[in-house]
Amino acid sequence: MKQVVQNYKSGELTVLDVPVPGCKPGGVLVRSAFSLISTGTELMKVSEAGMSMLGKARSRPDQVAKVAQSVATNGVGATYRKVMGKLDSYTPLGYSLCGVVEQVGAGMDDVKVGDLVACAGNEHALHAELNWVPKNLYAPVPDGLASRHAAFGTVGSIALQGVRRGESQLGDVALVIGLGLIGQLVVQLLAASGVRVVGVDPDPVRCELAERLGAAACGDPASAAVEAAVAELTGGHGVDQVYLAAGGGSNQPVELAARLCRDRGRVVDIGKCRLDLPWNAYYEKELDVRFSRSYGPGRYDPEYELDGRDYPIGYVRWTERRNLACFLDLLARGRIDVDPLVSHTADFDDAVETYQRLKDGGLKAVAVLFRYPDRPDRAVEAAAPAVAVPAVKRRSGPVSAAARPVGAPVRLAFVGAGNYATSMLLPHLAQRDGVELSTVVTTTALSAANAQRKFGFAGATTDLDAVLGDPSLDAVFVVTRHSSHAELTRRALLAGKAVFVEKPLALTEDELAGVLAAVEESGNDRLQVGFNRRFAPLLQEARKRFGARTGPASVRYLVNAGRLDHGSWYLQQGTEGSRFAGEGGHFIDTASWLLAADPVSVYAVAASGNEDLQVMLRYPDGSTATISYVTSGAPGFPKETLDLVGGGKVLRLDDFVRAAVYGRKRWVSSRLPKARDKGQAAELAAFIKAVRTGGPMPVPLESLVATTAATLAVQAGLVGGAPVTLAGAR
Repeated sequence: MKQVVQNYKSGELTVLDVPVPGCKPGGVLVRSAFSLISTGTELMKVSEAGMSMLGKARSRPDQVAKVAQSVATNGVGATYRKVMGKLDSYTPLGYSLCGVVEQVGAGMDDVKVGDLVACAGNEHALHAELNWVPKNLYAPVPDGLASRHAAFGTVGSIALQGVRRGESQLGDVALVIGLGLIGQLVVQLLAASGVRVVGVDPDPVRCELAERLGAAACGDPASAAVEAAVAELTGGHGVDQVYLAAGGGSNQPVELAARLCRDRGRVVDIGKCRLDLPWNAYYEKELDVRFSRSYGPGRYDPEYELDGRDYPIGYVRWTERRNLACFLDLLARGRIDVDPLVSHTADFDDAVETYQRLKDGGLKAVAVLFRYPDRPDRAVEAAAPAVAVPAVKRRSGPVSAAARPVGAPVRLAFVGAGNYATSMLLPHLAQRDGVELSTVVTTTALSAANAQRKFGFAGATTDLDAVLGDPSLDAVFVVTRHSSHAELTRRALLAGKAVFVEKPLALTEDELAGVLAAVEESGNDRLQVGFNRRFAPLLQEARKRFGARTGPASVRYLVNAGRLDHGSWYLQQGTEGSRFAGEGGHFIDTASWLLAADPVSVYAVAASGNEDLQVMLRYPDGSTATISYVTSGAPGFPKETLDLVGGGKVLRLDDFVRAAVYGRKRWVSSRLPKARDKGQAAELAAFIKAVRTGGPMPVPLESLVATTAATLAVQAGLVGGAPVTLAGAR
């Protein structure tokens, strides 16, 4: 299928061929009929992409701060790869469309194949021929409403939510600053609510359009006519609400709002304009400044948007889906008219030219629609429906890979192509001799296309079954969200593939048991979990320098994990497990590797009021490891510091940039390594070698299972408040 995309690094706009998205449970696959260009938000994004790197940095100082923190935590090299990987990728455009349901995912019963729906979301209602849309981001289109008008549903919801935030009442007077697409809709919504509206925009054509659509008066922000209209309509008191629907870097809108608003009036920010509030003006009138967050309650909440968990209507009357349905109803009943807003309708194949004309000013428009080829009506052809340490059992002992032709490349498939895969794994594999990147599998079409373009995959798809059924494929990498690791690993093992799965292997004991059942059923134990730190060259050298020891030893491991950004999927503990369950295996595996044993018991305590954990592991010879996993530390402090003490010697590792061993002889590594190397390259080399030669996997399966079981035992220990014995541990 085709999709409009942009490369944020180069600014290139193109219509790209990408795989058809899969129809996942909890949503529907929609074939687009019309999609709407947001001439404000999207053109701002297009303009930013055309800036120099310095210009991009100036436009997003929040991202610059994140980059600086990443450099301090992960080093320059890793940060550079991550940032360039994000910039030099195709990103989607679009977030408002109308289309026909082509396939219905499991668990969906409110629509059927052939229904017309309006869709929302900058990840789900894209300028693309097909989109997978979760339940709370679409709404059925009322009978009689044209699909070209229903495509306004998302921007209409944005305007509607802004009006709700203003809490207007019958007889109020409101000022709308900015008469672009959102502003025009706000004018109509207010007028339909019995509010008299004054509009402000420097474009006389837009002012005239707003007056035709219900505004009492409109004018240039510098015009005395605007102030005169406000004075006449309010008896000199000022407007009850001001709606900021303007963009740009001028502070004029917020200054005008203060001047024309009444005492204790409300100022609602809907657009993205400069907000340097003049303190005296806002203080003296005690103005109530409010922000309107996109389509309404539920926006940016993954449990609502992705998992389909609705808010009870008695507590949240207007969610983003209810706003979408409400706006569609207003359109269907003729209370809102969007037809005069459509300045241009372009064929989807002409998308690049259309954006260029908008950017250059050759096409002046309030709203532009893309019309898709062979757009379907309501009737379409039916589409196809969519804590113990378990013992490792094998049917007949460890399995070796089948004999491979000498010199034949190792053929790999990747399931998932997110930030970690594209910044930490694929760069090492793409430049490696004797490796063929066969297929990348993702649930979203564009991420697969990006990985294919950047790393040279032979194919890209959303069909995992077809990939697992490929007999020429040697190994599968599972680099998806944590909740899917165990099931995808199980399926790949049963398909007879060698598997590299990023940590964690499993989030529950049942998931771990399922993986081991697949090993037993298939006899396939060709598994590696991405515990890369034991492969780090600096740590390997330090361990070699430390040498053999006699008697028990102790490990002290401080992980200064820091706080996560709001919205990170790591915070979705209901589906993705706790943060420690997701990455704690790294540190347990490292400690166990240093002590050359698997733990026999786990004791964990949590600090009150935050996510800080203290995890103590005990080993068969009396050795111990204490892992302090903290989120409340200083961001500038190193992320990982480790000490191994035993036999009269001490090994010290400082965040993979310096190591030292103290004993009869002292050894100190270089202070200035070329990069912070946490072992990904060496780990991948070891895995590829094992697949190529049929030799043993880099880490014994028993060790992978013991580490996973110990990680899971941390949560059990926190709940029970006592040490957890790992039954069956060696």
